[in-house]
Amino acid sequence: MPHVESAPASNGPPPQDAWHAEFQRLLPLWESLGDSTKVIIPISISRVNQFDAARLDVEMSAMLKEQLVKVFSLMKFSCFFSYQPGLLFQYEPELDAFLEFLIWRFSIWVDKPTPGNALMNLRYRDERAAPITGKEVRTGLEGPGLSVSQKIFYCISFVGGQYVWSRLQSFSAFRRWGDSEQRPLARRAWGLVQNAEGLYRAASFFNLLLFLYGGRYKTIVERILKARLVYGSPNMNRAVSFEYMNRQLVWNEFSEMLLVLLPLLNSSSVKKFLLPFSKDKSAGSSGDEADCPICRSSPSIPFIALPCQHRYCYYCLRTRCLATSSYRCTRCNEVVVAIQRQGSI
Repeated sequence: MPHVESAPASNGPPPQDAWHAEFQRLLPLWESLGDSTKVIIPISISRVNQFDAARLDVEMSAMLKEQLVKVFSLMKFSCFFSYQPGLLFQYEPELDAFLEFLIWRFSIWVDKPTPGNALMNLRYRDERAAPITGKEVRTGLEGPGLSVSQKIFYCISFVGGQYVWSRLQSFSAFRRWGDSEQRPLARRAWGLVQNAEGLYRAASFFNLLLFLYGGRYKTIVERILKARLVYGSPNMNRAVSFEYMNRQLVWNEFSEMLLVLLPLLNSSSVKKFLLPFSKDKSAGSSGDEADCPICRSSPSIPFIALPCQHRYCYYCLRTRCLATSSYRCTRCNEVVVAIQRQGSI
């Protein structure tokens, strides 16, 4: 019978330094898991909030512009200057640039959010100097605001750029650079303006796609400056309520329903239906009998309603009788059977 050797026992005692070797192997992994300062905290800023903030800034600028136009319309410069209604329209780009500069001066320049960003709990952060890891990182929203150079470039690009572009477009349209009878230099300049506008729109569209994908840098200027919108307070909820929007939607639906129903109602029939419930039932006959009870003026072509003999204008009485087969007199509420010219036999 063959002899089978048994395998050596593997459950013997471990080496004396096994625990120390295993501890040295797992210590770096334990330190990396326990040290939270080395973990990058991902943050996600709502794209809807960023779009709403930009829209609110536009609405705020429009409100300031409307109030400023009203102020100028009320001012009287009798000796030196007289206000004309179309005067501000000629200087509309300057007015828009002035209002945008005021918003920039009292918000971004002093490290404060714009009105729209404040309502959406957003602020600008210099992404180049924002800490990624470290002991000072707790929520991932930490980081300094924009630098002085970023603020100045922001003002030049948004305020100055929009002003120069609007003035260039109005000047080129006024001079008719695009007409075929213009000089070659003017047509070439018009082509450069159109190409620049198309290039900018294409770049803006590409930047929009990147923003929708990553949620960073809503505009091209923000991407160039590395100025990212982040939440100002991590525990603050959305400050804009939908209560006003709901009321507006309800009122729009109600007004549309009235626009559909009002043409179907006959005003004279409604008035005659409510006449018996009126407290002053003699109001219809209290007026002057010589005047037409419909237009309240002296009839140019007087006609009388039969059989009540009340006096009307021909056109007022004729149109009512044609509109309603059983028209009732406005004064006595009696059915008008026929009409007759006053004084005729």
